[in-house]
Amino acid sequence: MAEDSKGQWTPAIYTAPVLAVAPMMDWTDRHCRFLHRQFTRRALLYTEMVVADAAIHGPRERLLGFDDVEQPVALQLGGSEPKKLAEAARIGAGFGYCEINLNVGCPSDRVQSGTFGACLMKTPDIVARCVAAMKEVVDVPVTVKCRIGVDEQDPGPALDGLAQAVWMAGADALWVHARKAWLQGLSPKENREVPPLDYERVYRLKQENTSRFIGLNGGVQSIAEALVHLDHADGAMIGRAAYQNPGVLAEVDRLVYGEAVDPVDPGEIIAAMAEHAGRHIAAGGRLSHVTRHMVGMFHGQPGARRFRQILSTEATRPGAGPEVLTKAHQAITQGLELHAA
Repeated sequence: MAEDSKGQWTPAIYTAPVLAVAPMMDWTDRHCRFLHRQFTRRALLYTEMVVADAAIHGPRERLLGFDDVEQPVALQLGGSEPKKLAEAARIGAGFGYCEINLNVGCPSDRVQSGTFGACLMKTPDIVARCVAAMKEVVDVPVTVKCRIGVDEQDPGPALDGLAQAVWMAGADALWVHARKAWLQGLSPKENREVPPLDYERVYRLKQENTSRFIGLNGGVQSIAEALVHLDHADGAMIGRAAYQNPGVLAEVDRLVYGEAVDPVDPGEIIAAMAEHAGRHIAAGGRLSHVTRHMVGMFHGQPGARRFRQILSTEATRPGAGPEVLTKAHQAITQGLELHAA
């Protein structure tokens, strides 16, 4: 991604290294992304997967709207029909997303029933047609996120075939979750944990395709681990670890992008989130829509348990307002004072 002279994110082709927060269903909504942006200015953020039909026919502002503060933010789409994906991509680009990403990695039953997600690893020609259709209608990068294979596929030819097909169709980047997906016999949760990670397979793909942008996903627990992968790939994605403890993102700008940045101020983040929550509530939302993403914010710190308790109970009550966040943060302040005493 690149910035213009006004500080706005422009639809430039990927430039390595890139640290991204992975798209995660039911997690990486606009409130989660707003929180993550408080910790890092540079990390690339992704939406949850939005099905093409929903983007076309559904409540677009609710599904696709986002705050400019979230940029750079990419829209992940799900689907297998080139015409629909092209229309959904056009709509997404109109909302201002800096990238359109096609999901070729999700193994859930719901995704399989729609003939998209990880099962598309078996039909790289269809994926290529979808990429080509989206490239025709948008100026922003079109990318693909896939697995190294599904079911009994050999990850050697399976990944190579998918990669070559999407690159021939014009894909600007390929993100690879370094696990197989087993479409029968494993739940979506198990598919994130049971199939063994094969980072070497992704590294090899990069070694054999030096001019292509290839990012790695799967099992990355820290920025330190991401930096190891960035020695072998152009990008690294961190998923659940960033959600469960957003503070891991605080070092991204300095360690990955080499920027001199001031230490993150938790009090300022709480204030920003309280202001964001106030706007959301004024628009008809609930405080818990925002705070559910914040429970891990002070992971391992004195007062963190009380912080979680307040958010889990008081923020869910009817009429709860941003002041609950202030109260929860006071538990952290008190915990630190007691710890220092």
